[in-house]
Amino acid sequence: MTDNAPDRILRLNAVLDRTGLSRATLYRKIQGGTFPRQLRIATRCAGWRESAVNEWMRNPMFYSVEDG
Repeated sequence: MTDNAPDRILRLNAVLDRTGLSRATLYRKIQGGTFPRQLRIATRCAGWRESAVNEWMRNPMFYSVEDG
């Protein structure tokens, strides 16, 4: 059976709750390329793909944003 569920967008508080990171650490990891970048949802609204956060959680020590 294939997983055809749509990829949800997680807001900042949901990402912080799931990862256990502080806000400052999260943004430091984004700058360093060791956490997925957020998506712009609206002018003043951003979020993360749930699949990207889940991928990071599977292996946070060796996660790297792939430039492609």
